[in-house]
Amino acid sequence: MSVRAQPPSEMTQANEHSVHPALERPPDRGPAPAGRAKILIGAVLLVLITAGTVTLLSKKSEEDALAKETDAAAVPTVAVVQPLPQSANDELVLPGNLQAYIESPIFARTNGYLLRWYKDIGSKVQKGELLAAIDTPEVDQQLLQARASREQVRAALGLAKISADRWANLRKTDSVSQQEADQQESGYQQAQANLGAADANVRRLEELESFKNVYAPFSGVITRRTVDPGALINSGAGVPGTQLFNIARVDPLRVYVSVPQSYAPNIKSGLKADVTLQEFPGQKFVGTVVRTAESIDPATRTLNTEVDVPNKDGKLLPGSLGQVHFAAGTSVPRITIPVNAMLFRAQGPQVAVVDNDSKVHLRSISIGRDYGATLEILGGIEATDRIIINPSDSLEEGQQVHVAKANAGDTHS
Repeated sequence: MSVRAQPPSEMTQANEHSVHPALERPPDRGPAPAGRAKILIGAVLLVLITAGTVTLLSKKSEEDALAKETDAAAVPTVAVVQPLPQSANDELVLPGNLQAYIESPIFARTNGYLLRWYKDIGSKVQKGELLAAIDTPEVDQQLLQARASREQVRAALGLAKISADRWANLRKTDSVSQQEADQQESGYQQAQANLGAADANVRRLEELESFKNVYAPFSGVITRRTVDPGALINSGAGVPGTQLFNIARVDPLRVYVSVPQSYAPNIKSGLKADVTLQEFPGQKFVGTVVRTAESIDPATRTLNTEVDVPNKDGKLLPGSLGQVHFAAGTSVPRITIPVNAMLFRAQGPQVAVVDNDSKVHLRSISIGRDYGATLEILGGIEATDRIIINPSDSLEEGQQVHVAKANAGDTHS
């Protein structure tokens, strides 16, 4: 049975008519309007910008907070106390340096070699007592030569006088000219001058030779000897090999005291003062204020005061450190601070004071008595100042600090 083929056009029409009505292609629509696309893009950009802004602001806020925390951590926190006022005291106690009343190095005034010394360290000597002898061969020979030269000049002077007298007599008879007579007279005067110069040179060498014996210029004790027999001696100060001895007068002794400015008006000449030393517990050596500098030292704000103390038995030694007790009544208020508030620097003892703006100021102080845990302060701070305790060595002038809140009972006694 044969099937007849249908033409393509008919098959296409048949397929088109056989498609299900529900699967029909939707009708064609035109492109979306351009305004809606711009709005959509703008909205997306706005969201992105807003999110970026929020992120940046959040990051900056975090950075600012971190910076504040860092700055806060960089400012140290300190604890402060206020000085405690003390009642006025009838006695002022200050450290003093004991020095010899007179002390001088003994130098050689002539050149030579040390022949021998007669006094050693610790020897008590009287004024004019022989200390050492120097061998001066060169000076001795110069003196002998000068004396011989003087004799030559004296002989020439005699001849000049005879010649001058003879020519003067001849001039009376016109046997010689006036010019010749004047020349002889001038020669005689020149010979007189030469003799004077020779005499002066001899006296100079005699004085120089007299220095071969070294004598004590004042009564005292030999505190140092720097040469031995045979040592080369050179004259003059500041030249090696010149100082022979060091002599000191130790009765009385001078005690120098730096009196704070607040106590200076009470220190007068004639005021009694007792000196005590640790090596003589319970003993007091009575002294007297003999003079003051009459001027306050601008660097330390103190008055330099001298107290003389008799020392007939020689118990007190020059160079010692003692405590001077002034019987000077005063109404000056005294204050104390804890010992752990001290700063020891090149400028001397200091404390760190905090002002109302929480800034540090370094103050130099004058210390009175040491009570162990506390120190008496005679000058440099006020009772109303806030003092840093346990200050760091890195504290600087004008540095900003945080002041810690004081706990109940945080006071020093």
